[in-house]
Amino acid sequence: MASNDPDREEEEAAAGEDEDTGAQVAPIVTLSEVAVTTGEEKEVVVLDLKAKLYRFDKDGNQWKERGTGSVKLLKHRETGKVRLLMRQVKTLKICANHLGRALRPVLDSVLPSIKIQEHAGNDKSCVWHASDFADGELKEEMFCIRFGSVENCKKFMETVEGIAESSEKKEEKESKDASDAAGLLDKLSVDESKTEKAPEEEVPAAAVKADDETEK
Repeated sequence: MASNDPDREEEEAAAGEDEDTGAQVAPIVTLSEVAVTTGEEKEVVVLDLKAKLYRFDKDGNQWKERGTGSVKLLKHRETGKVRLLMRQVKTLKICANHLGRALRPVLDSVLPSIKIQEHAGNDKSCVWHASDFADGELKEEMFCIRFGSVENCKKFMETVEGIAESSEKKEEKESKDASDAAGLLDKLSVDESKTEKAPEEEVPAAAVKADDETEK
């Protein structure tokens, strides 16, 4: 007989739903754990700051936001080269990736005389040209980055300039060492050439005559 008490019917229905039938449902798709690499495994973080990045749109003649996130200066453990890398905070999508000789692309632009500098009218921002690889192809871009404080902006600029200066000195030393080594090889080559072309020592005529008389 059906019960006329609606509260009791609801309790019985709830009890039926909570009852464990012992059945096991296998997952439709089995997901395996996948190791994710970021490309930063062999690099050391030199600097890591929060910032907002802008790219200058030449066609529209205006600044466009590239993303907000963490800008890093990463130094390779083996080669010692440094690059600038910035990812968006939520998607981790790369919005700036400057590769090259020890951060030189950050300082050297289409016009080599242009270097990283403060943005006019905003001491929390700085601008620079760079050969950027964020979109999968190398392109000349003009960037503007804005930090949350003047201190962070100055810290960023000083670190970049310090790395560039250190790199320049290292390149000058390597160039000098290579030049010295080349000069030494040239000197050795000249000395060997002189040795090979040295004339045979002539025997004095008197000594030859004395030998002939002895034989007789």
